[in-house]
Amino acid sequence: MFYIYLFVTTLVLSLLIAPVIKKLAFKFEVLDIPTDPRKIHKKPIPLMGGFAIFFAFFVMLLLYIFIARPDFNIIPIRYYWGIFFGALILMWGGLLDDRYNIPAKYQIIFPILAALALVFSGIGSSITYISNPFGSAVQLGNVFLGIKISSAFVFLFILGMIYTTKFLDGMDGLASGISFIASLTLFFLSLTPKINQSITASLAIIFCGAILGFLFYNFNPASIFLGESGSTLLGFMLAVLSVLLGGKIATAVLVMGIPIMDVAWVIARRLWFGVSPFKADRKHLHFRLLDLGFSQKQTVLILYFIAMFFGGMAIFLQSLGKLISMVVLLFVMIAIALSTVVAYKYKYPHIPGAASAKPGQKKD
Repeated sequence: MFYIYLFVTTLVLSLLIAPVIKKLAFKFEVLDIPTDPRKIHKKPIPLMGGFAIFFAFFVMLLLYIFIARPDFNIIPIRYYWGIFFGALILMWGGLLDDRYNIPAKYQIIFPILAALALVFSGIGSSITYISNPFGSAVQLGNVFLGIKISSAFVFLFILGMIYTTKFLDGMDGLASGISFIASLTLFFLSLTPKINQSITASLAIIFCGAILGFLFYNFNPASIFLGESGSTLLGFMLAVLSVLLGGKIATAVLVMGIPIMDVAWVIARRLWFGVSPFKADRKHLHFRLLDLGFSQKQTVLILYFIAMFFGGMAIFLQSLGKLISMVVLLFVMIAIALSTVVAYKYKYPHIPGAASAKPGQKKD
């Protein structure tokens, strides 16, 4: 019942805060105006939606700390400060980008600072090893060139998750919905007898409520977008929850597997063609599905289903099972990618190189 209280209260907070944020976005003209051909909405949509998630989550987190009095020996108070300041950096950095369109080479400063804030809080030391399904665990407690390996690993993982949800945010409700599924998966994983961590379960369910309240306004047709701050906040918090849960990196990777592989493929493709990896284009999987005739809702629901399927598997599988699932997920991604390429060529036979045009290159 306490988890339900946390979830419902945060959900209501998010529902109430989002319209206020929407008005502020219009007032200060922080809007997504569809001038870019990649944009699939037809009218200006307010950004700053991530602030609804941010305020709902941290207000409820503060109430939770005062009401539940969680054991700071399990999750030290400095971790909470690291989470707050890291998220705050992303919010302000994202707001500046949404308002003034900061060049991509400078945008990365804020995710780096956010990840460093979390690592300096000491949370990186909470992961001392990585499970090895074929033998003894891989130790991360050693120091290499003066840098603790576990801290460096957590830093890179946080950045990877931030950019996964950032690049995923291309359709109404896509990034927020899949992040909700991932957070819900981590919540149920926290309750399993093997993990049994009530604090991380509470943090995960609070985050679920904050996302779902916002998703009511963000699902197609969206009346407010996440914005840069919101899209990066989602990945940041999913990374935090995964680390606090005892390094359940594989679980997060399974749920976010398709987006992660899609991002990796798109970045590799851009680098292959000598284009900046931060240059936006329509080569992401969700855009491909949209171009093939699926509606926004259909595309988003397809990706929701995949995330739920592998998230459900992640709750019950052990290390070897998760590794096998990742291999299966890789083949699923390859099958989807090849299918979309073949279908794309079949649908647009009159466009030379339609499936292999360089990023940013026009096809008509």
